[in-house]
Amino acid sequence: MTDAEALRRLLLERSVRRGDFVLSSGQRSSYYIDCRLTTMSAEGMVLIGRMGWEAIRRMEWRPRAVGGLTMGADPVAYAIAAGSRGTELEMDGFSVRKEPKGHGTGKLIEGNFRAGDSVVVVEDVITTGESASKAAEAVRAEGGTILGVLAVVDRQEGGRHALEGQGIQVVALTTASELGLR
Repeated sequence: MTDAEALRRLLLERSVRRGDFVLSSGQRSSYYIDCRLTTMSAEGMVLIGRMGWEAIRRMEWRPRAVGGLTMGADPVAYAIAAGSRGTELEMDGFSVRKEPKGHGTGKLIEGNFRAGDSVVVVEDVITTGESASKAAEAVRAEGGTILGVLAVVDRQEGGRHALEGQGIQVVALTTASELGLR
């Protein structure tokens, strides 16, 4: 079984639920993908780390770090960062808060990010692209450069198109169609 097949199997077993759901975008859907059940599993972390690193390499992106809007992006970023250790394309992870913390340094971006860094924004599931867009906006506001967005799953509901309309390249490890959901 390939990594892509194993990831699809794991997502279908752990993360995909059928029913009537309201998504964070406000849209209704007959299925929900709780990607955290996959991205926070040992098998999922290894697969996503390996596949995410390979996708970034194939896109010829050379990020210093990977990260996105907490909390969906966190395990994806950390898996890819860990999977990159010891390779020619080693990168660190960071998290973008939904709002700056009200104490200490008041940071919006936590972890291994500095002004001037080139980064890849990661996401567990892209629907409208809003979460990835917010993370990209925060990174740019802090002096970073966005190389692209990497998602575990693209629901194929306009998010990729919206991000590409902002000049951001998008790559997904799998899609709703590949999962048999569309």
